[in-house]
Amino acid sequence: MTTIRKTITLTGAQNDWIKAQIDSGAYTNDSEVLRDLIRKAQQERADIEAVRAALIEGERSGLGARSPEDIRAAVKARISRNA
Repeated sequence: MTTIRKTITLTGAQNDWIKAQIDSGAYTNDSEVLRDLIRKAQQERADIEAVRAALIEGERSGLGARSPEDIRAAVKARISRNA
């Protein structure tokens, strides 16, 4: 993987937060903190897109034939099987 050097500008509070993450032992340097934040933001975006796609698919599929009571009963049955 190719790495690219970037120069960024932070507020004092942002810089202090990054330093605190390093001081806590969670990371060894600034780059690790920023790369982890980027990975988390990318995953969050992917998760949001997956939910959005599922919602669109659900809307397109139309109304189901099951009543709310049938759905609740199915959920309770699934929970009791997994308990």
